[in-house]
Amino acid sequence: MTAIRQAELDALPVREALPGLVSALDGHGAAVLCAPPGTGKTTLVPLVLAGLVGGGPRRRVVVAEPRRIAARAAARRMAWLLGEQVGGSVGFTVRGERVAGPGTVVEVVTTGVLLQRLQRDQELAGVDVVILDECHERHLDADTVAAFLLDVRETLRPELRLVAASATTDAAGWARVLGHGRPGGAPVVTAAGVSYPVETVWAPPARPVRPPHGMRVDPAQLTHVASVVRRALAERSGDVLCFLPGVGELARVAGQLGGVDAEVLQIHGRAPAAVQDAALAPSAHRRVILATAVAESSLTVPGVRVVVDSGLAREPRVDHARGLGALATVRASRAAGRQRAGRAGREAPGAVYRCWSQAEDGRLPAFPSPEIRIADLAQFALQAACWGDPDAAGLALPDPPPAGAMAAAREVLVAVGAVTPDGRATPRGVGMSRLGLHPRLARALLDGAAAVGPRRAAELVALLSEEPPREYGDDLAAAWRRARAGGDAYATRWRAEATRLRRSGATPAGPSTPTPTVPEPEAAAPLPGLEAASRRAVGAPAPDLRASGAGGADGSAASATAAGAVSGDDVAAGLVAALAFPERVAKAKGEGAFLMASGTAAELGDGSRLRSAPWLAVAVADRGPHSASARVRLGAVLDEDTARAAAAHLLASGDEVRWEDGDVAARATHRLGAIALAVRPLKNPDPALVRAALLEGLRSDGLGLLRWTPDARALRARLGFLHRTLGGAWPDVAHDGALLARADDWLEPELSRARRRADLARIDAGQALNRLLPWATGEAARLDELAPERIEVPSGSRIRVDYSAEHGQPVLAVKLQELFGLAETPRVAGVPVLVHLLSPAGRPAAVTADLASFWQGGYLAVRAELRGRYPKHPWPQDPATAEPTRHTNARLRR
Repeated sequence: MTAIRQAELDALPVREALPGLVSALDGHGAAVLCAPPGTGKTTLVPLVLAGLVGGGPRRRVVVAEPRRIAARAAARRMAWLLGEQVGGSVGFTVRGERVAGPGTVVEVVTTGVLLQRLQRDQELAGVDVVILDECHERHLDADTVAAFLLDVRETLRPELRLVAASATTDAAGWARVLGHGRPGGAPVVTAAGVSYPVETVWAPPARPVRPPHGMRVDPAQLTHVASVVRRALAERSGDVLCFLPGVGELARVAGQLGGVDAEVLQIHGRAPAAVQDAALAPSAHRRVILATAVAESSLTVPGVRVVVDSGLAREPRVDHARGLGALATVRASRAAGRQRAGRAGREAPGAVYRCWSQAEDGRLPAFPSPEIRIADLAQFALQAACWGDPDAAGLALPDPPPAGAMAAAREVLVAVGAVTPDGRATPRGVGMSRLGLHPRLARALLDGAAAVGPRRAAELVALLSEEPPREYGDDLAAAWRRARAGGDAYATRWRAEATRLRRSGATPAGPSTPTPTVPEPEAAAPLPGLEAASRRAVGAPAPDLRASGAGGADGSAASATAAGAVSGDDVAAGLVAALAFPERVAKAKGEGAFLMASGTAAELGDGSRLRSAPWLAVAVADRGPHSASARVRLGAVLDEDTARAAAAHLLASGDEVRWEDGDVAARATHRLGAIALAVRPLKNPDPALVRAALLEGLRSDGLGLLRWTPDARALRARLGFLHRTLGGAWPDVAHDGALLARADDWLEPELSRARRRADLARIDAGQALNRLLPWATGEAARLDELAPERIEVPSGSRIRVDYSAEHGQPVLAVKLQELFGLAETPRVAGVPVLVHLLSPAGRPAAVTADLASFWQGGYLAVRAELRGRYPKHPWPQDPATAEPTRHTNARLRR
């Protein structure tokens, strides 16, 4: 052990804010600490609050970090400042790793670990202070932990002290949350930082690149980022820190930086600890450090003078392809851009190369979206249910969870047996919440362990929790074999996660302090119907792939099993995948084509071993924006009995009467979701169901299914005109939806008597529409007065009025000479008709809604044209006083 490094502690700028922070905690018990990167908020503040430096009283402090790499780095840094090794006064706990001892006073944990501890021990016994670091990132776990801790302070431990710490945060918002109703909220303490100027260099691609879609990033964008890194190395000195959205992008850019005069390192949350340590330690050689968002905050990467920012980030979304929460590639926010740029000015003046234009910068979102607004909330909903607040209504969250997302989460939790229909956590759900898995995967682990054994279930769930690389193929069983035999980075991570899950599923890890007894996850006997699959899965051992080479580079299992054969691995893979995703069990429709229980069609790629499977458990599928079917990316062979057992909650039997292919279809069915298992015709279907099906047909195919005579169409147009003009008692008949909403008022009793499409065609629509007339008020008797079917013109002719223009005036199409002597335009319901003046041959000559003006002006031009074309007809100079006629001059002289 060496002495405390007092000079380094004294040099940290946050020390000036510590008296104010201590005073705020003494007075209020909670505070918000705003301190820029590099000030020591993550390292000095916990040591002071714990009494390890500065002479204060000894307290136990827990620091919650959003990422494992940050938790380990913060613990190592604090131990170094104390002159100790990690595990003494300072320790850390992350998923799958704990370095702490009896003398540990400051423990750095991930927010996920702290969440699990709170569920086991709501009092958080033995802990005096909790620091929520980097709370500005608004991770769902961090928001949930904050809400739970505030609940603990309110109800159980008012003496527990809370600090929300961040480099850039919504101080007022967090002060309001931590104040929890107190006037003015919690105190805000601000620490000044020391930063150096950072020059911005705009470096957009020379040619447009495709925007990110899902997890996909245009390779041209990554090529451009690699070229900007090379440019930065040539133009600047110091190490280069390059931000990219994910592990795959790190690897691709690293591959394009071969030959650069620098060491290329990669930092991400799943990188081995030795690699992370190397990146976070000073180096005598120049380096290019490719990093995901883990390097945005909490970590100091020494030697960095240049930042290259791809402008991309990953945000959580509901992954509908897998039914799980997942990450999607998005444009990074301006706040993230500032955080990243600041890394270049931590130790000296620096520069940031932004791989987009200055004009684009103003269009970027100001801040990242809080996870609670956009993420899958199944795990959150389970945590809230286990906490005793199923709707999260009583939790002091910075943002409330969206109601729709919570309802969807509740459906999932009920289906897997984690909560009751009213949202209360079951003993099984309490155990599932302790596994650190999405509830779907927790269900697959527990029930799968009972069916195929804990080891196999854990290995398969590990595959489902982090999708295998595409080169592993689309066969889950073959991917499983390849991971067991493989030595790549994915296989290494997979083995570690499988080991953790096997241990967690059997005996969940206990907390570091004594806690009340909590029920273990329920993994009883196999589900009804899975016994046969269990015997087949366990009874057929997997082949020795290291000897046979099966499941090799092509990802095929053909060498492991004979064509068409199903091995124990196949059965186990299908069973566990079906338990995780029961709504995606799929039945074959044809070679390579399937229908999932959810109702979505799915297809396998050419050459897939799975194409001939009668049933499929689909683990991963995606669908392009213009594709009718989903493409299966990962699946396993399944049989009907296993599908029925895994998706038992989707089984339903009953009579189905629906509008299908243009007519009523009636049948008795037994279904697994959308998949018909057994179907027989119904001879005497329920009349109410038939009526509902006929109404559905009228909605989908339109009211044209009824018998519409010309008089019926005319009546509908007249009524539509009166509704638009007078409203009141006159019904809306112009739109099918309005008419169908009143089907009981005008289509009965004929609709209830109908049994098929042909019966609809016999219903007289005009006779039915008459039932909608306002008979009760007496207005119906005025129909011919207000909207006459015909208007008598001066010649004596009765001309039909056209009311069909949906938003225009009624039209009166009449020969011009029949209106001689008519000074005013005819009106219906007070509205002047639009007169279409026709030639003697019935062709359009003029249109007017003002006959008086037409006789004085427009008529002269029309007369000149028609007089030459129709010389045998009268064309008086003064039409207003002329005799109307339908005849020629010769006829008039008789």
